Amino acid sequence: MKNLINVQHLEKSYKNKKVIHDLSFQVAKGEILCFLGPNGAGKSTTINILTGALGFDSGKIDYCGQSIHKNLGGFKRKLGVVPQDLAVYEDLSGKQNVEFFASLYGLKGDKLRRQSHEALAFTGLLEKSEDKVDTYSGGMKRRLNIACAIAHQPDLLIMDEPTVGIDPQSRNHILSSIKKLRDRGMTILYTTHYMEEVEEISTRIIIMDKGELVASGTKERLKESIENEKQYWIDIENPERISADLFYQIEGVKAVIIEGKKIGVTSLKGIENLDRIITVLINIAAKIKGISCESASLETVFLDLTGKSLRD
Repeated sequence: MKNLINVQHLEKSYKNKKVIHDLSFQVAKGEILCFLGPNGAGKSTTINILTGALGFDSGKIDYCGQSIHKNLGGFKRKLGVVPQDLAVYEDLSGKQNVEFFASLYGLKGDKLRRQSHEALAFTGLLEKSEDKVDTYSGGMKRRLNIACAIAHQPDLLIMDEPTVGIDPQSRNHILSSIKKLRDRGMTILYTTHYMEEVEEISTRIIIMDKGELVASGTKERLKESIENEKQYWIDIENPERISADLFYQIEGVKAVIIEGKKIGVTSLKGIENLDRIITVLINIAAKIKGISCESASLETVFLDLTGKSLRD
């Protein structure tokens, strides 16, 4: 596929603290590229730079072979942005919101009304389009955010955690809509804290940590990269006794996370060490409620590469 965006050696610092370091990647036309990373990985900074809302210290960003800064206005007209925080006017109707944001991209008259109508229909909001937004549910507001971002029919849609805090039905509607947009030829750059969303919609994944790219590829390719590993999940009744450091002395253990009352231990296949893991827990009087073993998953890949769970 032809590259729509090419990012080369991007650097960004805040108050002498480097938050993006030598970041290079491409966004191919027609793909859904998902960005993953723990809090502080640099995802939001990267997104803000790509939207033109934030400057950077050094590096280069090309859109269709041309630096975005040579024609920033033209680049922004090709761009749709769904921010993490809702960006709608609650005292206006859904229709008024979409038409207002679409007008900022130069749409007028019949074209403005037609494409706004199409965006509202696409996001399932047509029947409520005359209602004020303050009467909408959280999920409806999230969908309206998307309608406002796509009414001008952008080539590239950037979505920064668009499903935070919504009900499962609205989340499923949004994920289904994203795949439909891609089928129509739109390119989508997507960040999320939900691994199941990445499993469902991604055509390619970039994993960031501490401002750097640590891995990229399809979900299948990333899983293959750690096919020699397995992950134990152990349910504990009293997790306050547990420290991840207790397990790193065990042969074969590569990574450990503690999530509530669950412990995830990533270990090399071929090394039978479950008995030693259990012994560690017994020695500190931990109460084991259940144990399961899984092969490589995206969560395992993420843990292996960053040493953290996605929601850390």
